[in-house]
Amino acid sequence: MRMINVAAAQMGPIQRAEGRDVVVRRMLALMDEAKAKGADLIVYPELALTTFFPRWYMENRADADGWFEREMPNDAVRPLFDRAARHEIAMSFGYAELTPDGHHFNTAILTDRTGNIVGKYRKIHLPGHAEFDPERTHQHLEKRYFEPGDLGFPVWRNLGGIMGMAVCNDRRWPETYRVMGLQGVEMVLIGYNTPSVNAQKGDEGPEKRLFHNRLSAQAGAYQNSCWVIAVAKAGDEDGHRLIGGSIIVNPDGEIVTEAKTEDDELLVHPCDLDATAFGKETIFNFAAHRRTEHYGLITSRTGAIPPT
Repeated sequence: MRMINVAAAQMGPIQRAEGRDVVVRRMLALMDEAKAKGADLIVYPELALTTFFPRWYMENRADADGWFEREMPNDAVRPLFDRAARHEIAMSFGYAELTPDGHHFNTAILTDRTGNIVGKYRKIHLPGHAEFDPERTHQHLEKRYFEPGDLGFPVWRNLGGIMGMAVCNDRRWPETYRVMGLQGVEMVLIGYNTPSVNAQKGDEGPEKRLFHNRLSAQAGAYQNSCWVIAVAKAGDEDGHRLIGGSIIVNPDGEIVTEAKTEDDELLVHPCDLDATAFGKETIFNFAAHRRTEHYGLITSRTGAIPPT
């Protein structure tokens, strides 16, 4: 067996007025708890260092830059990297990235046990809209503040396994998992900030949104025979509620542990990477069963076009 003891570090709400120092202290407390429970890897949510700021419309796009990190690590998060190295725990978390040449991405990073960054992913499937929409119950302006990721869906060898990352809305798209699956991924780390109510469909509330969260992660895990670690930032941020429901899903698509609150909450589970082998060698043996000659529309077309 190749065991990784994984800690899914769900985080409760972060208010707009709260600084990174407050947030990092909470993240450190979760990391200390993970260490006490024997974790090898801790996974934090999307935009773990700030409130979910795409809910706020700013006419001047640059006014949002205060929520972005210009380097990683920086002074604000250095304690996280130092503590992770001292604990010999690998970690992953999401943040808003502003590159030296002025590009804005919704980013996640992965470190090894020494606190060195070994992987970076930039969110590809950006939901929402770019301009203020008075018809929505709340704004979801990711397309205003971020550019689509430009790194593809890479995977990395870490902790004796093959790991990939995705961010929030990416988890709803089967292509996300399949591209990593075609690289032999054994564990996919996903952070998310998902509003509890659909801004364009008011009767789609937390129960339905949690159902879709589970469905997406379980399907991705099963269809690619990999572990999926899906971790939320949850709770009421300045009157805007986010779902929790952080989960760890095994390669059979079964939820092995799930968060019960919308607060800071740690889920720890031993994940055997060798458990991915059976599915990869049988029903999802891609080399034996995939028929790429029939998949051309997946990359040649974006929108659906019904037959005439």
